[in-house]
Amino acid sequence: MADLEVVIINNKNMKRKLKKAVKTLSRALRNDPDYFRAYQANIAMQFKDEYSRKKIEKNYGYINNEDIHKIANKAATSFLELLIKK
Repeated sequence: MADLEVVIINNKNMKRKLKKAVKTLSRALRNDPDYFRAYQANIAMQFKDEYSRKKIEKNYGYINNEDIHKIANKAATSFLELLIKK
């Protein structure tokens, strides 16, 4: 977890805005099955893509737990980058 950076939000206005945004996103995901499915598909595809890249990079079929951990983290990063892309 050396790459993990902890972010502390000190600004109360920003905390309020972030909390509202997360509530809005959560509500939309909960109430709209198509929206939920779209998020699910994007997360799954990022994992699948990273898994495929790692298999090609390793040039063999078996991927160990450490690889899976790295793949999952890279996939999560890719998803979040896609989410915040302007």
